[in-house]
Amino acid sequence: MPFHLRKHCLSILLIAGVHVSLAAADSNAKGRDAGKIYAELCANCHGAKLEGGKGGGLVGRAWKHGSDDASMARSIRGGIAESGMPGFAKSVNDAEAAALVTFIRETATRKVDPTPKTDLPLPKGTQHSEEHDYRIETVAEGLDVPWSFTFLPDGRMLVTERAGRLRVIENGVLRAEMIGGLPPLVVKDEAGLMSVVAHPDFAHNHWVYLSFSDPGDDDTAMTKIVRARLQDWELVEPETIFSIPKENYQKGHVLFGSRLVFVGEYLFFSVGVRGLEEKVTVDAQNLAIANGKIHRVFHDGKIPPDNPFVGRPDAYPSIWSYGVRNPQGLAYDSSRQKLWETEHGPRGGDELNLVKRGANYGWPVVTHGMNYDGTPISEKTEAPGLESPVIHWTPSIAVSEIEFYSGDKFSKWKHQLFLGSLAGQKFLRLAVDESGVTHTEEIFKNHGRVRDIKTGPDGMIYVALECIGKLGKIVRIVPAVP
Repeated sequence: MPFHLRKHCLSILLIAGVHVSLAAADSNAKGRDAGKIYAELCANCHGAKLEGGKGGGLVGRAWKHGSDDASMARSIRGGIAESGMPGFAKSVNDAEAAALVTFIRETATRKVDPTPKTDLPLPKGTQHSEEHDYRIETVAEGLDVPWSFTFLPDGRMLVTERAGRLRVIENGVLRAEMIGGLPPLVVKDEAGLMSVVAHPDFAHNHWVYLSFSDPGDDDTAMTKIVRARLQDWELVEPETIFSIPKENYQKGHVLFGSRLVFVGEYLFFSVGVRGLEEKVTVDAQNLAIANGKIHRVFHDGKIPPDNPFVGRPDAYPSIWSYGVRNPQGLAYDSSRQKLWETEHGPRGGDELNLVKRGANYGWPVVTHGMNYDGTPISEKTEAPGLESPVIHWTPSIAVSEIEFYSGDKFSKWKHQLFLGSLAGQKFLRLAVDESGVTHTEEIFKNHGRVRDIKTGPDGMIYVALECIGKLGKIVRIVPAVP
């Protein structure tokens, strides 16, 4: 049975040399709404909508004195005397300057790349990318938020609908029958049925693993992971792989962040910070709490004795790394033996991270994002002892699942990383080597919110698309020339 640790955080934590106080995480203590600051101090010279004026426009324009976050913040606080730009150090603190940088990036990007309000029909015929020509084919339609899917050895696909249904696609047909035996779950906002993964030896043991939003008392919920054997159209012999005591469940139905990945004898899974996030939570920095972490267990849920925090009385023993916010993607690069993760920031600060044993990824001590109300979260985007993202996105594109292509139909894409997004409706290819990400290409966009990506047993790339205002679908990317 999984180990449950009930210890909660005090007002000050000391983790990996980083001091985190609850007061420091209170955005109200850090500063004002960045949009209001811009209107008050910046709009007169740069335009109410960044269109320009005395000081020039801020859309599609590189800052002469540095366009990275730190340089932009220095320009805001210190000014640029030779250009006639005053410094605002006396009226804008460090956290407010960081939020103002996020606001400017967000506003400027949305003008040239607005968030899609709907999704477009799939393109017909041959499509072109930098390395391969391809076509997009519909595999199955009629799915209510297809959150995740997995392939079975007999060619069938299991697909989770967030609304709480486990469906089967067989020979390109979405079967009307539902898989029975699902555990009770709550469906509300972001809560529902999430990841599904078949055991690597499913052909012999028939284990199917599921993550979902488990209901608690008084409108609370928490990520839970179970496994059960698929017998005909029913899940039987259920076992709990991960859960926490229900008295520690939180209100709200957002930030569950759950993906499952098998790596050899281990199962890695992610758990979001949960809660309403009316104020920035420090749970991700508390090793005594499972939230905001990447975990590693054996296939049966038992704790590996070499996990980094095993034996510590103040730590949850399944934790592999920590300091993450809302992890939406998890993928293993078998060619380089590395684990990668994507997570949602709030407004800005989406991240792609290389997951390392025992590492702290900094939420909410460091972030490139700001609160949804425009107020700052932190004045820092990096700090000693905290892992920085390999890539971050501001404004947020709502990064989702990731997949290292392992098939043989697209030779030049072998071992490259494919990444989806929800709000941005983007499907991206990232070239990766030992140094990190070396190149990014947008393969397609605006055809739906990308929920899941998998290499199929036929070598094609399969993608789950949540469509806006209508039922979603599973599509696959195939070579333009068979």
